[in-house]
Amino acid sequence: MSAVWLTIVLVAVASAAIKAAGPLLLGDRQLGPRATVVVASLGPALLTALVLVDTITAGRRLVVDARLAGVAAAGIALLLRAPMLLVLAVAVATTALLRWLAA
Repeated sequence: MSAVWLTIVLVAVASAAIKAAGPLLLGDRQLGPRATVVVASLGPALLTALVLVDTITAGRRLVVDARLAGVAAAGIALLLRAPMLLVLAVAVATTALLRWLAA
């Protein structure tokens, strides 16, 4: 098992343990409003970080290529409140077009 997969498994186990510990520690009490916002923001923030790291790195070096342009185009489409299928199509089309032009 590679280090990446081992890390993924350990993070998944830690996440499950933290989720299981919450109800045990809190009992019937509710989280405060600030804590609820923080917990709700963690998932999207982690996913964003994973996508960006995978997009702009190759091994141990930074790479700016068509993938980054595709993610940027998807981000713009999301800001314009486009439907998710259109966001994906814009990202794929942008990446494909830039790779075709570079070839």
